Amino acid sequence: MLTRFMFRSFAAVAAIVLAVAAADARSLKWARTADSLTLDPHAQNEGPTHNLMHQLYEPLLIRDAAGKVHPTLAVSWKVTADPAVWEFKLRQGVKFHNGNAFTADDVVFSLKRAQQPTSDMKGLLTSIEDVIKVDDHTVHVKTKGPNPLLPNNLTNLFMMDKEWSEEHNTITVQDYKGKKDNHAVRNANGTGPYTLVSRQQDVQTVLKRNEAYWGKGQVPLGISDIIYVAVKADATRVASLLSGEVDFVQDVPVQDIERLQKSANLKVNFGPENRTIFFGMDVSSPELKTSNVKGKNPFADKRVRQAINMSIDRDGIKRAVMRGQSVPAGVIAPPFVNGYSKALDALPKVDLAKAKALMKEAGYADGFQITLHCPNDRYINDEGICQASAAMLAKIGIKVNLVAQPRGPHFTLIQKTPPETEFYMVGWGVPTYDSHYIFSFLYNTRSGSDGSWNATRYSNADMDAAIRSLTSEIDIAKRNATIQRVWNVVHGETIYIPLHHQMLAYGMKKGLDIPVSPDNTVFIKFVAAK
Repeated sequence: MLTRFMFRSFAAVAAIVLAVAAADARSLKWARTADSLTLDPHAQNEGPTHNLMHQLYEPLLIRDAAGKVHPTLAVSWKVTADPAVWEFKLRQGVKFHNGNAFTADDVVFSLKRAQQPTSDMKGLLTSIEDVIKVDDHTVHVKTKGPNPLLPNNLTNLFMMDKEWSEEHNTITVQDYKGKKDNHAVRNANGTGPYTLVSRQQDVQTVLKRNEAYWGKGQVPLGISDIIYVAVKADATRVASLLSGEVDFVQDVPVQDIERLQKSANLKVNFGPENRTIFFGMDVSSPELKTSNVKGKNPFADKRVRQAINMSIDRDGIKRAVMRGQSVPAGVIAPPFVNGYSKALDALPKVDLAKAKALMKEAGYADGFQITLHCPNDRYINDEGICQASAAMLAKIGIKVNLVAQPRGPHFTLIQKTPPETEFYMVGWGVPTYDSHYIFSFLYNTRSGSDGSWNATRYSNADMDAAIRSLTSEIDIAKRNATIQRVWNVVHGETIYIPLHHQMLAYGMKKGLDIPVSPDNTVFIKFVAAK
């Protein structure tokens, strides 16, 4: 069983080169619960989508399995004499899969493309004022005032071929929420270690090794072919690993961990994810469409939100739903994140009597009805968590109509403007390892690039200004003080209901030793065939 203090020790794991047992075992069949939502590199800011993209495309820099930043398409980066300008020196001799040279033109194009209204990555680039080509292998990124966090925001920001994009009319990012298409949705032309052979959405994606990869000789690149399959059913995914049909399962169901550990041919690696699972509520609308209460919004009353918070038995969920594989949370910031504190993460005591008293005081002694939207293929036991939580809320009179569906339509409900959900589950990973990423996406007033995942309708102009200031404050002490001030306000409002920090288990054939990454990202290029 894993506990809070183990987070830091797991983060220190530095092993990144993996081994395949048999010399001829150069193909890898890799199964996950869900597929990438799209192959357009800038259309979705979402974990499984990024994970597949990292095999095909590359950002300027990446984080390894220990969370450390490494040069990739950029070999160096620094702040210039102008503190509002970052300089990136690009790797020379890099080719896209179609043979086109990677240059500064592609970086300028990619960063500006990712700022477009239909891009789900734009929230990471709000501080950028301009991207300027200095020469073929030097780019300056000018921000709206100094931004010490800019490189942290680029680890999942993939570089595209400007010429290929223009040739195939993919200059504009796919409008995923509007269900619109473009050539990049099913085709890929990156600089990555693998090229696309075939693509069947939600079924199978086949990749082959890029023999012209710039990193050949620098990284093992031992796997010649990848067959990436989406297997939603837990039992089928586990059976495929047990039978040898697949080599690696990235998301092992908690109920099957012990069974896999007992197999002589398999092993399971564990680790904490840089992600927290929680519920969001519409705290602002005058009335909730899915509630039986008319003329007012129960979630707008802080006492109702507090009652919900103290009625959720997180330890019970850990024990009964997660089989011990979760860390109950009191805040939506994982322990990896700058700004996290144990004080913020203190668990609310389960107190049904007090919760009922708060409900009565707020005018809802008889409770109310509400629809809870939940994904059923994104987080570990996500639907089970929602079912257990619904039963807990029933004890204080909140009658939940649970709607569980795949993550694609679920996320669309959250991201639409206005949002089309009033009570929902989401899990938030923090690739920048900084609280600003949480604030800007989840608490900032939704407007343009800001607050794109804030379906709570929460809006606080003072907090918006404080959040914006974090992108330009270079005094670390002042910046951290602002982070704590924002946390004190937004956490105190109980806008979200934290559930737990997610734990991960990777199952694999013996001979493989794939470490669990805090970002839940696997780089197959680091696998070496013995």
